Amino acid sequence: MPKITKELEKAIQGLPAKEKDKMLLRLIGKNDLLVQQLQYQLLEDESFLEERRAAVKKSILSVSKMYHDTPGWMMQDMRNLNAQITTHVKVTKDKYGEVELTLYLLNTFFENQFKLLEKYNSKSDTLALYVAKRTEFVLKKLPKLHEDYYIEFEREVNKLLERVHSYAPAYYAREMKLPKSWEY
Repeated sequence: MPKITKELEKAIQGLPAKEKDKMLLRLIGKNDLLVQQLQYQLLEDESFLEERRAAVKKSILSVSKMYHDTPGWMMQDMRNLNAQITTHVKVTKDKYGEVELTLYLLNTFFENQFKLLEKYNSKSDTLALYVAKRTEFVLKKLPKLHEDYYIEFEREVNKLLERVHSYAPAYYAREMKLPKSWEY
C-alpha cells in the first residue's frame, strides 16, 4: 500500500468536504471488507451478530453434508469455510463467534464426513494436520475469552479433542501435545 506523503495529506485535508466525501466513498467501494465493516458498525447492532453467526453455521452445515470424493477436496471446502469465519471476525470483531464457529466447523465435519476423517493414510495426511492445527488454534483462543464462557465450550471442545486423538489427526495431536481433555 503506498504511503501518503505529508504534503499530499495536507492537500487532501484542504479539499472541500463535498469533494473529500466523493473520494472517500469511491475508495471505500473498492474494499469489500471495509464496506462490510462499515455496514456492520453503522447500520447494524449487536442483534445482527447472531444472524451473522447463524448464516456462517448454515454454510458450514450445508457444505459438511456435501459429498466429498477425497480428503483434499474436503479440506479445500473447510478452508473456504474458515475464510468465512475469518471475514466474520474481521467485520464484527466477534472473538466469541470465532471460537464457536471454528468448533462448529470441526465437529460438524467429524459428524458428517467421518469416513474421510476416520483413518489416517497418505491421502488424509494434510487434512489430519489441518484439523489438528485448527484444534490447536481453538485451544489458544479460548483463554483470551472471559472465563464465564468456558462452561459453554467445555463439552464441544472435549468432543473435538476426543475425536482428534482417536482418528486421523491423532499423530499430529500427539506431536503438537494437544491435551486429551480440556477443563476450565
